[in-house]
Amino acid sequence: MEYIKSKILVYGRMIKFSHTIFALPFALSAVVMAWENHTPSILDFFWILMAMVGARSAAMGFNRIVDADLDLKNRRTAIREIPSGLLSKKESFLFVVLFSLIFIFSAAMLSPLCFILSFPVLFFLLFYSYTKRFTKYCHLYLGFAISLAPIGAWVAITGTLSWSIVFLSLSLMTYIAGFDILYACQDIDFDQNQGLFSLPAKIGPEKAMGISLILHVATFIFLFIMYVIFDMHPVFLVFLGIIGLLLTAEHKLVTHDNLKHINIAFFHVNSVISVILFMGVLVQGFFR
Repeated sequence: MEYIKSKILVYGRMIKFSHTIFALPFALSAVVMAWENHTPSILDFFWILMAMVGARSAAMGFNRIVDADLDLKNRRTAIREIPSGLLSKKESFLFVVLFSLIFIFSAAMLSPLCFILSFPVLFFLLFYSYTKRFTKYCHLYLGFAISLAPIGAWVAITGTLSWSIVFLSLSLMTYIAGFDILYACQDIDFDQNQGLFSLPAKIGPEKAMGISLILHVATFIFLFIMYVIFDMHPVFLVFLGIIGLLLTAEHKLVTHDNLKHINIAFFHVNSVISVILFMGVLVQGFFR
């Protein structure tokens, strides 16, 4: 029993399970917004949650396998579970297969359309692991892949795709891409030495952080457009204002010549932003 428990904890650390909170609130926000005309069941919530966990776990596990040899060379990442020997590539591969099946099965339980779409979505998520080998815009690709979550949740509840929900996905895409650029600033020297692509490694940290700031301004704008298009209650603007302050704080915490607070900005501030968004969507829904 202790062995199983320890293995579960190791797998959880490998995929950084707690980071599911970055994208999950966006997907749940899409569910709440679809609720106005389509009433989801408890099972809908359950299978959306399972699909989110399955997709993210499979993608993170696959990324750890693909990057295992590089992680071993990088002092910052050498302690990760595969390079440190806590998990083998075979164990990790089986983990990826299991959670890929969980994602596909969960999508099938939502609707035949979700089942069909689960295959290209899974491909986009897994393919991200290779993008750092050939494009400095890998951060935008990551944002795009994860931004499919709100669209998927919307399709699961409504059975259709609406252009209005695309603005929530665009906000998630720019939000993820923006803070991924900041996080990549830690590995500039390593990426350059290994011939890897990232915006900080290719154009320098100062310019890259400028692009990150522009992306986060776009996040704020897309959320405001969503507020207008969905005719949301004005109380949402209070939460949007808090999100704007938190995004500003993130860029004050991390500068091109001081990465000391990168973990606070990445792990804590971003988690709060996602939760605040969901709370805002939920509260305005009650007011409406």
